[in-house]
Amino acid sequence: MGGAPVAEVATDQLQVWVDQDLCTGDGLCVQYAPEVFEFDIDGLAYVKGVDGELRMAPGSRVDVPAHLRLEVIDSAKECPGDCIHVVRGDGVEVAGPDAEDD
Repeated sequence: MGGAPVAEVATDQLQVWVDQDLCTGDGLCVQYAPEVFEFDIDGLAYVKGVDGELRMAPGSRVDVPAHLRLEVIDSAKECPGDCIHVVRGDGVEVAGPDAEDD
């Protein structure tokens, strides 16, 4: 009875990460979703967890809060550095440089 909703949650949950090697420091992501993205002292954008801490390790992912999905997806689509990756729970990139429909 609970199997289908669990599967939906797994694929509906989005995660996001920033490739700092490609980040141009424009800040669109920080403007779109400051709860998810933040600049560090190096002038590059990083994702941050629900605890507010920046995830500094390369490729670090955080969950996208449901109420910020559109903002995070728009960030990835508008990013001049093409460095934001938004990935579904099943590993498919829905926005960013590796997304099929970008």
